[in-house]
Amino acid sequence: MHLYADGGNSEEIIHLYMSATRLSPYDAQFRADLADGYDWAGRSDEALEAFQQALRLFPNSPEINWRLANFYVRAGRISDALRTMRMVLLEDGTASRKVFTLATKAVPDKKAILDMLPPQGPILFDYLNFRIERADIAGAEEVWARLLQQNLPFDLREALPYFDALIQYKDVSRLPGSWATLAQRFPAQIQGLAPGMNLITNGGFEFDILNGGLDWRVIPTEGAVVDPSSSSAFEGRRALRIAFDGSRNIDFGHVFQYVPVQPNTRYRFSIQVRAQGITTDSGPRLQLCDAYNVGQVFASTENLLGTSNWSEEDAEFKTRSDTRLLLVRVVRPASARLDNQIAGTEWIDGVSLKAE
Repeated sequence: MHLYADGGNSEEIIHLYMSATRLSPYDAQFRADLADGYDWAGRSDEALEAFQQALRLFPNSPEINWRLANFYVRAGRISDALRTMRMVLLEDGTASRKVFTLATKAVPDKKAILDMLPPQGPILFDYLNFRIERADIAGAEEVWARLLQQNLPFDLREALPYFDALIQYKDVSRLPGSWATLAQRFPAQIQGLAPGMNLITNGGFEFDILNGGLDWRVIPTEGAVVDPSSSSAFEGRRALRIAFDGSRNIDFGHVFQYVPVQPNTRYRFSIQVRAQGITTDSGPRLQLCDAYNVGQVFASTENLLGTSNWSEEDAEFKTRSDTRLLLVRVVRPASARLDNQIAGTEWIDGVSLKAE
């Protein structure tokens, strides 16, 4: 009657709930149902008493705490609502999004919501991503700061969407410091960048590619296989191998990295490359351009064709007054010739970018 009737009698519904609690006095759900009935009838004090009885029977129930949190929100008791939402988060790992949504609608103070969250990495990252999805990059930055402040353990890959958000919303100034902090947390997975040294992360491909943050990203595509190769590195243990299978006239741009830079600054770029049997008139090359205006190309290496041993290619360039972030990528433009399906292999190693 309560859930499905059209304009049911509230007193009769309360009477039926009371009968249920008499027949099953230790059933916390029936007590919560009675509380909902009282709330629906406008009898708030009795509703709260029934909710409290339900919680005495089942204090950690995420469902009962969730219903009580909604009751507190409707009653305008925001601090009680936040305290109860915290219990929901602690007891139900799947409830985070509905809790965040309710809290955001009920509480304009984002700090109060942040203070309510349990100090657990997964919950805080869920909330960070919740803020990102709502285009609230400032709110996401506050969550990131709280994660670092509390020194909570987390998996490296949980942090990568935050860096994607900084790039998407052009908050480039926070990228180097945040990345340096992440590198300190995960020295076995991220190559740290020393001041004045190479700005390219993992330029020698000695670390596994993270596919996010300021590390290399590789997008799978038909017609090419990209992987670290340990058989023919220029130096160290590995180089990056890009093998084209000859099946497509591929327009390739699927290996890239974002690099924060300074405006109006001269840089020197260098790379070691090797080729084996690369066909067609259009081969791969490395290109540096403005990440937010890819038509603004600052430097590009030579078109790599045929077979060649390791050789160094370098270039010097100056960023523009509005340049804050570079896109460093391996590209191969599609060929306009009839014989246009590219085959062969390229190796790259020792990618370096330094301020002059």
